[in-house]
Amino acid sequence: MPKLMCRDYGFECDFVAEGEEGKVIEEFRTHMEEIHGIDYSVEAVKHFITRKQK
Repeated sequence: MPKLMCRDYGFECDFVAEGEEGKVIEEFRTHMEEIHGIDYSVEAVKHFITRKQK
């Protein structure tokens, strides 16, 4: 299951999105936009997930 953490991307933030890929993408994108002011595309977040799984 995918897991994305803000800390992995340089933020001092304890947010973690974990679970099914679609849920992780939605939660991470929403958090990043609302809390950090960054609007990542779905494709960008999918790329993050793919890179973490290698």
